[in-house]
Amino acid sequence: MRVVFTLIVAALTTFANVAHAQTAGASKTLRPNVVETFNVGDDTYVRALLIEPKASALWVGTSKGVHEVDLASGKPRNTFTRESGLANEYVFAIGLDKEGYKWFGTNAGGVSRYKDGKWKTFFPMHGLADYWVYSFANQKNGDLWIGTWAGANVVDLKTLKFKTYVKELINEWVYGLGVDARDQVWFGTEGGVSMYDGKTWRSWTHKDGMGADNPKKLLTSPNTGLGTRSRHDLGLRTQDGTPSYNPNYVFSILVAADQTVWAGTWGGGVSRFDGKKWTNFTTKDGLAGDIVYSIAQDAKGVYWFGTNGGLTRYDGKTWGSVDALTGLLDNNVYALAVAPNGDIWAGTKRGVARIGQPKGK
Repeated sequence: MRVVFTLIVAALTTFANVAHAQTAGASKTLRPNVVETFNVGDDTYVRALLIEPKASALWVGTSKGVHEVDLASGKPRNTFTRESGLANEYVFAIGLDKEGYKWFGTNAGGVSRYKDGKWKTFFPMHGLADYWVYSFANQKNGDLWIGTWAGANVVDLKTLKFKTYVKELINEWVYGLGVDARDQVWFGTEGGVSMYDGKTWRSWTHKDGMGADNPKKLLTSPNTGLGTRSRHDLGLRTQDGTPSYNPNYVFSILVAADQTVWAGTWGGGVSRFDGKKWTNFTTKDGLAGDIVYSIAQDAKGVYWFGTNGGLTRYDGKTWGSVDALTGLLDNNVYALAVAPNGDIWAGTKRGVARIGQPKGK
């Protein structure tokens, strides 16, 4: 069924007023400014966002299909579902390759590639490592990396040949991908972070300093996160409803402009690797939540963290957050994208929010 991408005007007015009141002291808190929100359905999750600058488009991957949105007007251009060519409506990742193809990683449906009205879907029978696909990243030569629940693929775009890595990784369940200036590939997995320099592999876990400790003594969850296989039960909380903790589980990876590597963990906050050691940041420092689903960096070098407690902005000195009480549609921020004009787009349950820089900045 076609998902209608609508702007909730009444909510905008309320959120704008709240945001204005909350940002009155922006010089002190630098609270993000929620400009407007777009609803995709109360039971729909936004899991992936991608900015396509040349087309002035925002691509929104949801649990019920994909929207192509005009960045300038905020109006939808297209909505894609299985009837359009998607292998599965539940989209967890969106990638853009050097040839302008959009790649949609789905939940149990493989990968669908799209450009100029034409679709092609890849399954394990074509070389894809798994039907569950969660991330994309590009190397300098154009090779496309794909993170799946059964290892990582690298795809030669000229031949569309897939090569798979599994045993080399610290864990086969890959969620985050990033490529640094040296063309090294970084992998965020359910068991830690791995890095491949083209010849050798290295890995890091909580034992190496990644992921903060557990001062609240939360139960460590034996299950891991967002999927539907028998090992995965959405177990972010224990049976009694309290949050759980798994610092080795990495939801997201960002290679920053200064080439530090940031890893968003489950309950251990966000971890920064400078090439020698890990430094961890949690709610004690200013994060909105200690489960970090998504990370982005804008052109000014400011970091943005999508957490289970809202969206956090960090400029290296000052922290500021926004949540469902101050403008977002939901506290869990699963996806982030940075627009050319500096706006930040945040994906949650129910829709997306357009975030401006704090007032006075």
